[in-house]
Amino acid sequence: MKKVIAITTGGTIAMKYDREKDGLVPAVSGEDLLEAVPPLKGIAQVEVVEYSNVPSGHITPAMMFELAKLVDKKAADDEVAGIVITHGTDTIEETAYMLDLATHTQKPVCLTGAMRGASDMSWDGPGNILAAVQAAISQKMFGQGVTVVLNDQIHAASEVTKTHSVNMATFASPWWGPIGYVYGDQVVVKRHRAIQQKIYTDSLENDVYLLKTAAGMDGFLIECLIKKGVKGIVVEAFGCGNVPPAVKKAMEIARSHDIPVILATRVTAGRVAPIYSYEGSAGSLLSSGVILAEESSGQKARIKLMLALKASKNNAELQAYFTD
Repeated sequence: MKKVIAITTGGTIAMKYDREKDGLVPAVSGEDLLEAVPPLKGIAQVEVVEYSNVPSGHITPAMMFELAKLVDKKAADDEVAGIVITHGTDTIEETAYMLDLATHTQKPVCLTGAMRGASDMSWDGPGNILAAVQAAISQKMFGQGVTVVLNDQIHAASEVTKTHSVNMATFASPWWGPIGYVYGDQVVVKRHRAIQQKIYTDSLENDVYLLKTAAGMDGFLIECLIKKGVKGIVVEAFGCGNVPPAVKKAMEIARSHDIPVILATRVTAGRVAPIYSYEGSAGSLLSSGVILAEESSGQKARIKLMLALKASKNNAELQAYFTD
């Protein structure tokens, strides 16, 4: 029987309703979480490692980076077939992407969670854990990078995003779709990832900010970040990378202070591209050294920048990490 390491971090999957607080709160231990999935005993030997028990909004990039080190340590055991991580869904895509970039192992690393708490009707946690373990022990998943497994779908960490605040079918990979599915006891992989980027560093740059562009936005927030002396800024632009003129000016000022600026899009699918050349377009920002995030979402571009800043010496080297 194959061995799987189940690292638990908390999230809705480990929460129950608290009458006094009138809401879901962390309440289920890692061991209890796995005990709620009896079929596991028939398919894998599961060792539980309880990393934390917190809402996913409490997970920090530093914790994600630490998890990457823990995953590599556990995966180095020849007896371990794969890793499963239970996690809150609010930031699961960011943790998955951090692990995808920072881990060395080729073994399956599958993150999963739940949209309903352990005390709710139709709790989806046990089914998601079972599917994630099945994916983690499948030879078909070797070399597929880090994945998010929920609702019987397997999504690549670099592509997946949360699309609905409460619906159980919330996770999707816009435009590309899942890489595979779990059907009962069968894992079906329909495509293999062509690109799996890695950024190996000994530390993480945490002083990186993400701003979302809105109509009529000025440069005030960027100017505040310049004054603070931050190490990096990610701007989510309109469409394929367009911002209001005042935001463009502020971004150029940030670049004049040698602050790396990454341009992403607030659209859920597609990439940033210098199609236009008017004031505020992606094309008009290239001369100042603003880096295009390609297809990375704003939140994932921020994770990548946190790692890449420690692995590069200048803006040109940094840009290479954002080129597909």
